[in-house]
Amino acid sequence: MAHTNENQPTHATNAPDYLAWHVIDKGEKSYWNKVGAAWKHKDDKGFTIQLEVVPINGRIVMRQPMDDMKA
Repeated sequence: MAHTNENQPTHATNAPDYLAWHVIDKGEKSYWNKVGAAWKHKDDKGFTIQLEVVPINGRIVMRQPMDDMKA
């Protein structure tokens, strides 16, 4: 049986609460590429994550967007 959650956001119209970044470390440099976003559920008990790509190496970091990066 599928679990439905009435508290999930309608993220098509809301700015994301977090942006997902794929981070690769090469020596002393780190390269950050935006790969998706996340929205908090209304009940604050979870997130909906939407990834545009799925990296096969490195790590994914979730960060709050800066004001000029929202939208």
